[in-house]
Amino acid sequence: MYKILLILLSVIGMATETYAQQKQDMNNKQSNHKILIAYFSATGTTTHIAERLADVTGGELYAITPAKPYTSADLDWHDKQSRSSVEMNNAKVRPSIKSKKENIADYDVLFIGYPIWRNLAPRIVNTFIESHDLKGKTVIPFATSGGNSIENSVVILKKSYPSLNWKEGRLLNRTNEKNIHEWISNLKY
Repeated sequence: MYKILLILLSVIGMATETYAQQKQDMNNKQSNHKILIAYFSATGTTTHIAERLADVTGGELYAITPAKPYTSADLDWHDKQSRSSVEMNNAKVRPSIKSKKENIADYDVLFIGYPIWRNLAPRIVNTFIESHDLKGKTVIPFATSGGNSIENSVVILKKSYPSLNWKEGRLLNRTNEKNIHEWISNLKY
């Protein structure tokens, strides 16, 4: 019994050390890059994921905040006259943002996060992209969704902004730090 306990403790110790080494390796890999995690969150779900991503990458958080906050009625996608429905039905709409991110030129890597609305990124994400000079930066999308994948939203973003250096995006619903680590460690940026 004592030998089994000793073996079990050794295995746990090795696993813990391996995880710590992977985390340090990832931080060393990313130390060459200044990372910004820009995100839009209407209900707080994407905020939570952005915060986890910042913990893993060491990136700085920036909330893409609408000049006029969304109300519950604005977000009612069942109502064809709600603000979000009207915005998503018109590809030319660009909701105003509260403020631009200062010193965007200082960042090499930009994660852009958003909830999926009607299988797309909310139009305020377009406002953010168009309000900042992102040429030469690595842009990595991430999203949250109750039922859609990220693929269509990324295809549309890449088509709308083909000059940006896009990397593989990821849907990050209810994900844990280990899953984020694995995704980040496989990204080449």
